[in-house]
This record gives sequence, structure tokens and C-alpha cells, in this order.
Amino acid sequence: MTHQGSRVLRVGSLARVEGEGTLVLRMADGRVEEASLSIYEPPRFFEAFLRGRVHTEPPDITARVCGICPVAYQMSACQAVEDACGVTVERPVRELRRLLYCGEWIESHALHIHLLHAPDFLGCESGIELARTQRAAVERGLRLKQAGNAVMELLGGRAVHPVNVRLGGFHRVPTRAELRPLAERLRRAADDAWDTARWVAGFDFPDADVDADFLALAAPGTYAVERGTPTVLRTDGVRAAFPLPAFLDHVREEQVPRSTALHSRLDGRRHLTGPLARFAVGGGLLSATALAAAHEAGLGDPRRGAVCRNPYRSVLVRAVEVVYAVDEALRLIAGYEPPARPYVEVPPVAATGHGATEAPRGLLYHRYRLDGDGTVTDARIVPPTAQNQGAIEDDLLRVARAAVAAGGVSDAELARRCERAVRNHDPCISCATHFLDLTVVRT
Repeated sequence: MTHQGSRVLRVGSLARVEGEGTLVLRMADGRVEEASLSIYEPPRFFEAFLRGRVHTEPPDITARVCGICPVAYQMSACQAVEDACGVTVERPVRELRRLLYCGEWIESHALHIHLLHAPDFLGCESGIELARTQRAAVERGLRLKQAGNAVMELLGGRAVHPVNVRLGGFHRVPTRAELRPLAERLRRAADDAWDTARWVAGFDFPDADVDADFLALAAPGTYAVERGTPTVLRTDGVRAAFPLPAFLDHVREEQVPRSTALHSRLDGRRHLTGPLARFAVGGGLLSATALAAAHEAGLGDPRRGAVCRNPYRSVLVRAVEVVYAVDEALRLIAGYEPPARPYVEVPPVAATGHGATEAPRGLLYHRYRLDGDGTVTDARIVPPTAQNQGAIEDDLLRVARAAVAAGGVSDAELARRCERAVRNHDPCISCATHFLDLTVVRT
């Protein structure tokens, strides 16, 4: 690699992430001065065309934001509208929502771990190449994904963009008899989840440390999935929480010219949502099975303050979360009693409501304003990938600087290392639009 004069290097789209974007590295005198992650997908305009819709429509509309984590958008939308209307759903319905969300965690994490991220650690260019050398592992990942899809199909009506979710609950709820085959499938998936955690624990993880505050939901007595209070664990160890209605007072968004996604800062500081944040904020409330998996995988005991800040090891936390999601799904099925009614009515109220859940990639926030007849007059959606862009850029800068300082690294290798750093965060770029084409500018 030469550092004399100016040169522009372009690399094709970033592989093994959802969406497209550009990374620009600016170098001067052999040093990387800036790493800019620019998302160039067309704006999605979901917030704009939610305005003027009836208050019952956001769960169905926002499910189309993402084909990988539609349940996250549905659940956050339901929460926000129900909050505005002053409606609380019954516990059996809330637990069915959590079960549905467990299915999404299982299928999304299994896809990321086995087909998108593991190739980076095992020297493969793709999941297809990995299947040639580690067929059993890839088949195990597909079985896990199918188990998660089965949960979504039974409760949601289909695995992609579920149609059975509605404001106030579900159009139809399952019988206990319908859940029995699903429980048997999940019991088999539990073994696959443990084997996955052990497999991932054997990867070679580079040393790294993410320099960002963690933001995740915290819920009393349980690992937060479908509801909770925004909680911050700062880099200096200070922990604080704030009420959900104050979310936009703390997480401030701004438009940057290079990107069709908004960038966010938490109280003026860089922050990160997702598995590392969840494990740091609420890991002590994982199930006994998941805590055992975390200990065996070398993550330590979060009940005693163990925190993982290595972004490369996020794949390991995801594997532990799969163990948890399977375990939690089995617990919910075992205790299931069909509700007296599948949903409660949600009459419109002129008010503002807030909702937040933990999508596989991190905290997802919705806010809706309604008028008296239930028309949505304003909508705000803050996805996790948009929040995480600052931390991703910081990781990219660290990786690029280390590679260039070491010397002898080709442009192709530099691009490969940057792509790997991005995949640590499993970004869902289409959700964030409101990568990887690589440009290196040297002066």
C-alpha cells in the first residue's frame, strides 16, 4: 500500500449485512484521519406515510420496515399506540407477545451467527463456503432458524411480516394443543443452541474495546425483550435510567449530508445498543441455563458485574441469547393458559404514546401522536442501527488505523477488516435509512 499522492479505492457492496452503504477512509501522511459510514439507500418515508393513518394501522405498516425483525416493529408500535390510548393488555397476551419475540431472536441470531458472522472467524468468504467445510454447524444453524420461524408462523401467521398481530393483542391465539409440537421442536433446539454457544466460544477473537456508553432496556425480574425502561451503563461505570417518554430528550438525532439515515447521540455522547449493551445492563437476569452458557463461553458472570466490551465477541453474546430465547420460549409455553379473549379494544384518545422493545440488533423506539378520532398526526421511529452508527464508525477508525500503522496491508485486506468490523454489529441498514462501497482518499 502506497501513501503518496491521492488515490481512490472502490470496493463493491458490503457482503453479509442487510442493506447498502459506503465507507470513506481519509488518510494523510500515512495515517487514517477519518472513517465515515454513509448509508445511501433511498429514504423509506415510513414516518411520513404513517401520518394520516388510523391508529390501528401502525403495527401492520411498520412490520414492513424490515423482513428480518418485523416483530420488533410491530411490538414497539403496539406499545406506543396502547400507551397513548391508556390501554394495558392482559398478562396471557403479553406473554404470547414475548413468545413471538423469542422466535424472532432465535431466527435472527441464528442467521447472523452461522451464515453472516462465523465466516469471518473461520476464514471463509461466505456461508456457502463455510457449509463445505463445516456442514454440520451450518445445518445446526438452519435448524435453529427454522425453529424460530416455527414460533413466528404459529403466533404471527407467517414467518416474514406476521399478519396475526393486532393492536390490543392477536387476531387469534393458539390452543395449548397447538403449542405442544412447538415445545417439542424447541426442546430439540435447546441442544442446538448449547452446541452453537460452545462452537462460537472456540473462535479466535481479536482484542478490541468499544468506546461507547451502553443503552438497553431493563425490566424488573427478567431479561428485557418486549418492554422495559431505557438504562445507560456509561464507559466510566455509572448506571442511570430515564423514563421512556423522555427518550428523545436523551437520544438526539441529526441529519448528516453523507447519509440517508439519521445519526444519534445519547446525552451528547457516543452510544451502542444491542447484545453487548443488553448483557451489560441486564445479563444478571438471564435464565440459569443461559448464565451457565455464558460462564462456559468465557463471558463471566454478569450477576457479579461481568461486562463484555469487545465488539468481536458480540457474536458470543448472541449465541448466549439464543440459549436464553429457547429456554424462555419453553417456559412461556409450559405456563400458557389461553386468554379469555385474543385482544382488548383500543379506543382512540387524543394523546401521545411511547413504545420500546429490544430488537435483535438493539433498542427500537416508537412515538405516535393521535388526535381524538385516532388519526396519527405524527410518528417517530428510532431504529438501533441508526443509533449505533457512531460506535461503528469509531470501530472502523480504530481498525483502519491499526492496519495502516502495522504496514504492509493491501487495500483488499483493509476493506476485508473494515467489513468484518461492521458485521460485528449486525447492522440492518434498510431499517436505518430515512454498505460496502469503500473509498480510500490519501493525501
